[in-house]
Amino acid sequence: MEGQFQVGKEEVIQAWYMDDSEEDQRLPHHREPKEFIPLDKLSELGILSWRLNADDWENDENLKKIREARGYSYMDICDVCPEKLPNYEAKIKNFFEEHLHTDEEIRYCLEGSDDQWIRVAVKKGGMIVLPAGMYHRFTLDSDNYIKAMRLFVGEPVWTPYNRPHDHLPARKEYVEKIINRGGNQAVEAR
Repeated sequence: MEGQFQVGKEEVIQAWYMDDSEEDQRLPHHREPKEFIPLDKLSELGILSWRLNADDWENDENLKKIREARGYSYMDICDVCPEKLPNYEAKIKNFFEEHLHTDEEIRYCLEGSDDQWIRVAVKKGGMIVLPAGMYHRFTLDSDNYIKAMRLFVGEPVWTPYNRPHDHLPARKEYVEKIINRGGNQAVEAR
């Protein structure tokens, strides 16, 4: 499944190393010079991604195949923007705190865009799966809008565990599977 639905993925998902600036988290934060990360390097960290048809997601057979193959039985749609999310600025800052989940985090961008740190910019039609146990952050870009589909295996689990939570089984499994597997890691897994 991971090798399917890849045509045009680079148009809707990009990744780069971030600078250390304290400016607004929604800005791109490219290093100088810019350092882009090939998407195949993200897969080495356990991140899955696809390009799907966000204009017709209700009828998208590829999305149905992914959901069936990966057991994503629960789905909802959330709009994250100042007009629709109460206490928007505080929540965006909270989302940006480095954290992990004990289950995969799946986001399918239906409209707008978001950035996930290394900095993975996901645009309309892009879908990513962050493995359980991987520390990450979430923010929007300067357009301040995303409409995303969230998928879960079974009932949704919303609990973020802010760093440090290296003692959790999900983190230990991630570290063992991805980071300690040996070999040359071109991308640091935080």
